[in-house]
Amino acid sequence: MEFSSRARLKHARLAGDRREQYPHSLQFYLEPPMESISLVEFESFAVDRLKLLKVIENLGVSHVRGTDVYKSKLESELRKLKFPYRALAEDDYEARRKDHISHFILRLAYCQSEDLRRWFLQQEMDLFRYRFNELTESLMQKFLEHANLSFEAVSISNSLAVNIVAVLFCYSTMWVFLLSQVGLADAVDLFRARKVFIKDGFAYVPFKEIDVIVLNNYRTKLSKALALTARSLPSIQSDERLQPLLNHLSHSYVGPDYSIQKNTGKISLEQIDALSVKSFPLCMRQLHRALRDSHHLRHGGRMQYGLFLKGIGLTLEQALEFWKKEFIRGKVDADKFDKGYAYSIRHSYGKEGRRTDYTPYSCMKIIMSNPPSQGDYHGCPFRHSDPELLKQKLQSYKIPPSGITQVLELVKGVHYQLACQKFFELTHDVDDIGFSLNHPNQYFTESQKLLNGGRELKKEFNNSGNFQQKNNSQESTNSSSTPTSSNAKADTELEGLEAYFTED
Repeated sequence: MEFSSRARLKHARLAGDRREQYPHSLQFYLEPPMESISLVEFESFAVDRLKLLKVIENLGVSHVRGTDVYKSKLESELRKLKFPYRALAEDDYEARRKDHISHFILRLAYCQSEDLRRWFLQQEMDLFRYRFNELTESLMQKFLEHANLSFEAVSISNSLAVNIVAVLFCYSTMWVFLLSQVGLADAVDLFRARKVFIKDGFAYVPFKEIDVIVLNNYRTKLSKALALTARSLPSIQSDERLQPLLNHLSHSYVGPDYSIQKNTGKISLEQIDALSVKSFPLCMRQLHRALRDSHHLRHGGRMQYGLFLKGIGLTLEQALEFWKKEFIRGKVDADKFDKGYAYSIRHSYGKEGRRTDYTPYSCMKIIMSNPPSQGDYHGCPFRHSDPELLKQKLQSYKIPPSGITQVLELVKGVHYQLACQKFFELTHDVDDIGFSLNHPNQYFTESQKLLNGGRELKKEFNNSGNFQQKNNSQESTNSSSTPTSSNAKADTELEGLEAYFTED
């Protein structure tokens, strides 16, 4: 029989030793991959898994885990992302290989700080829980054997103790697992819920609750692995090929590229005040208000806000006029602006220096890098503001008390982007926006779609009208979209730009 070279390679993988490399669709990721892959495949695998984990994060807060609604939405999203989430029971080598490699790539990227490790651990736990519960009973048994989990299955008809368990848990024919005394610590979560029976130093756990024991085991192993990986970072950081990619992934955004300006010229300077109230996310609304009040922003604020305005459609000429008219109302004269600040604006539009078309900041970059100090207004208000100050700000925007409580609970749980989504829902009076918020420009674009009934933003004024200098205290509104493509520009792209924004 004739095979193409690709088919022969795949056939050889399945028929040879590699077939035994992934005997199950699920694993604890105990052994790192040992093969060589291209940098293109490296990034592709990592971005696909990051998209998956971002979806899991949003669904985990929006819906109760394990419910039919949660599972159906997750399966729908996973199918949409075309990720091998259920590498299936048979010899799906390529899918299992991608799952294995992508996990270890993100483990490298997300071991670099406590916040990153916590986020990665939670999403991987939720993914594992979903996958494990989707297995059939026979596949669960095979996985437990493969993972060397020392559980002994006993029949209900063979033990008086198990008969007692059957009465307590109303299981007449189900199997239960007998754990050794050493394993009692793994069943602590079941103790609190009164879902375990203890007798003579053994814990009897209903089979349907065994996922709690397996997940605790996985959490312990993955937490330890992340800590060990963090210790190995110095050797990895010496690799000039990998380190920029890993840094980019830990601050990565996996949605549309907002450096591509679809609305260029459709925004006028007269519209900015009103748009800041209706369609700017809280981070950009805060920067706009600070600019109006003090007629100046320090370099972090100028970078974050300037690139956002570029992304919503301001042309270079409009941007120069916008910043100049505001700055000269403060302590910067026209000559100083033209000699210093104007160059940096042209640079951000790719008209100076390396002529790189710089990308507006994503939520992850704003949250994870360059935290604001005293006198700064950039950053993420949900991440960087004191909770009491954030509460006061939300009250000033007339957010109802119940809504403020929901936002603050999400902030407390370190779900900053989800807090922003909740802010969107509250200000737009919608119950479920049904999207993953990853970018301030995504927030603006989808807000305009919602407010305009799905239509493109209409041009209501000339491209560069007179600059209106008035305060606006209306409510802010936003909107929704689902990320579909990868932003492949590394964080190092912005290094040159930052050099031009250092003058305060």
